[in-house]
Amino acid sequence: MPASSSPIRPADPGAPGRTGAISSGSGTRAVPNLGLRDQLAGLRAIRKDQVAFLNRAIHKHGDVFRLRLLGNSLVMLNHPDHVQRVLIENRENYDKENFLYRTVRPVLRNGLIGAVGGESWHRQRRLMQPSFHRPKIAAFADTMSDETDAMLQRWEHRYQDGDVVPVVPDVGHTALRIVTRNLFGADVGPTTEAIEQDFIYANHIMGNFFRFPFPPLHWPTPSHLRLRQLIENLHNFVADMIEQRDVHGDTSPNLLGILADAIDEDTGHHMDKVQLQHEVVNIMVGGYETTTGAASFLLYLIARHPEIQERMHDEVAEVLDGGKPDFAAVARLKYTRMVLDETLRLRGPAWQTMRRAVGPDTMGDFAIEPNSGIYINFYTMHRHRDFWPDPERFDPERFTPEAIAARPKSAYMPFGAGPRICIGKHFALTELVIIAAMIVQKYRLRLPEGHPSVGMEQLVTLRPKHDVLLRLERR
Repeated sequence: MPASSSPIRPADPGAPGRTGAISSGSGTRAVPNLGLRDQLAGLRAIRKDQVAFLNRAIHKHGDVFRLRLLGNSLVMLNHPDHVQRVLIENRENYDKENFLYRTVRPVLRNGLIGAVGGESWHRQRRLMQPSFHRPKIAAFADTMSDETDAMLQRWEHRYQDGDVVPVVPDVGHTALRIVTRNLFGADVGPTTEAIEQDFIYANHIMGNFFRFPFPPLHWPTPSHLRLRQLIENLHNFVADMIEQRDVHGDTSPNLLGILADAIDEDTGHHMDKVQLQHEVVNIMVGGYETTTGAASFLLYLIARHPEIQERMHDEVAEVLDGGKPDFAAVARLKYTRMVLDETLRLRGPAWQTMRRAVGPDTMGDFAIEPNSGIYINFYTMHRHRDFWPDPERFDPERFTPEAIAARPKSAYMPFGAGPRICIGKHFALTELVIIAAMIVQKYRLRLPEGHPSVGMEQLVTLRPKHDVLLRLERR
């Protein structure tokens, strides 16, 4: 899970070298620190706009430099080659033992997202991975279509043609219903709405903490106590669903059952109930929070670019012929997928992450010392001008097969990369294509006159800062 908007504190003026750069071995350069003036100038700005501060620092200092984020000294890496080194080529040297994941661990506990690494993590990932392969996801696509269709029916009864609608709450509600129905194989009713409100509130508490990480989360402030209760509510709900499955002997083909029955072929290992509970919570948090943000930005960008929206509609009309999409149809919606990929490049919810260097390493000719914190910001990397000409322009043609082949694969990582790539990648891509296709099939999306930019709320994930208000014109 990525970090959120966070204060950057001045570098230690007593560190070695004129700019506080770390020492380096023979044949390598020290990683430069941001100067004291740069850090002080950014200290106030970072509280309002972390991305703007990072863009200025990259423009001035390049793709590798040291900063202080959340009170921690971190090496920022902004070049795809360096990020590939950390996440793929030398991945065993980089774990998640850092401030960010220690902070979110009370929510995610020992689930895959925040686990430090090592053999226990590898075993758990190996056990869960088959549950998220494409054939398994195919079985969940019908629920995605059904829930999106239910949302569209609510819109039809609730709104008149041409009404301006706040889409984020409805899209978020639909995303949560999709993940809970596919997990538990049933409609959990009003509980879904309660969980949704808990998610929203918890995210804001965590986001405020990341903006200014004091006092520590274990201090019993009113907001921290409320956060603990929200987390406990979620874990208790999941524990109850697991218990009900065991008591009633449920054998329905839902994701909870698939995970509960999964066996590591090398060891014969099953997940115990506690680990299963942690993983289900991780899936719910990821499946709701990131999908809501991505779908909201996707609909907003489609509305801003009517010519792209009409091309999407033409493809949807041809492929679906008035019907609902199944998993096979999703693969044929190639242009819709290109629009989604460009959305994730510009507004991917999983917008930053951290690692710790266990041992020494080099990035190009820069020395990375053991125990160095590593900071990766996918938002800025997805705008690297060496790989993305005119990077702020919304252009789905960047994702034609020819354009993809001409670009390093590591230049685009909306789900991370390597063994720790988001396990729900195929689930999320399928769901987002289905939601976008079905909405465009039925409605023409327009931005109301004078609609300001929705901005970005730089929290634990990237979300629209303001309401996404769209005019719905029935086709």
